[in-house]
Amino acid sequence: MRLSRRRFLIGGGAAAATMACTGVALAQRPQAFRGATAIDVEARPIARLSTADPDRSRFGALMFRSGIDLRSTVSAFGGFSGLWRSANGAEIIALADNAQVLKARVETSDGRLSGLSGSVLSPLILANGVPMRRSRYYDTESFALAGNAAFVGAERNHAVIRFERTATGSIVRGTPIPVPQEVRDLPSNGGLEALGIAPQRSLLGGALVGIAEGGTGFILTGPRQGAFQVATSGGYDVTDLAFLPDGDAVLLERRFSLFGLGCRLRRVEAAAFRPGARVDGDILYESESSHQVDNMEGLAIHREGGEIVLSLISDDNFSSLQRTLLLEFSLLG
Repeated sequence: MRLSRRRFLIGGGAAAATMACTGVALAQRPQAFRGATAIDVEARPIARLSTADPDRSRFGALMFRSGIDLRSTVSAFGGFSGLWRSANGAEIIALADNAQVLKARVETSDGRLSGLSGSVLSPLILANGVPMRRSRYYDTESFALAGNAAFVGAERNHAVIRFERTATGSIVRGTPIPVPQEVRDLPSNGGLEALGIAPQRSLLGGALVGIAEGGTGFILTGPRQGAFQVATSGGYDVTDLAFLPDGDAVLLERRFSLFGLGCRLRRVEAAAFRPGARVDGDILYESESSHQVDNMEGLAIHREGGEIVLSLISDDNFSSLQRTLLLEFSLLG
């Protein structure tokens, strides 16, 4: 029997296998707040990515900039599977698995991440007034935002919900968009883990692209709609994607085993995304056992000065055994 990532990560390896065999129920995710709620978030700095080689800053094609370990006494905090960061890097929105979003300002000190301020957890509400957490779209796994449109991918009852982003930054009035039957037929726990919006001035012309955990991908909007397949290897599964300014995409991938969690980033050329294609790309970064990573599931890209910055956030599955990490890297070259 194939273990779900949530059973494995919450249960911890052998314990998860026992639960899968015995049918012991897992704890439910915390309920989302009924309305926007300000929360306190503590941040502990991560000055070095490698605990074995603390002076190392270059990792593959990336330069580690900084990171923070985020904690809160609020039980509904955590479970982040999608990430957006504003063009100037000053704001983030993180999608949680329990149909809510965290909005916050990013604080820095001497150019390094130091914390979050103005943190607010808000439930996602459908256009009919029903909270997503109480709808068939309760399992939210992927997130993309461009302009005044935000898209959320729901798992189990597979769907993509389009929201409007107001002038004040609120994400409101969610409405399902048409998706191919192949999306609706994905395995129950194998829905769209990744959503990304291509730049308007790219080969995909602003299209919405989604990828399921097993590697089946879809160009969901625009003139080149259709399915493609991501080449997988090394036990990694796609957990998010984001587009670079030139139209190429970066795939965030995650691997878990009895020996721990792994993280990998690959760059895929824009021209590779077409119906029927097998999509592959060069590895930008692959974690080692000494690297301070967790269950990395969210990826955002923005330009800061002359640098392209990749930000990653982890999904702690609302478990005290895991961490919510926000890491940032610069893309070299």
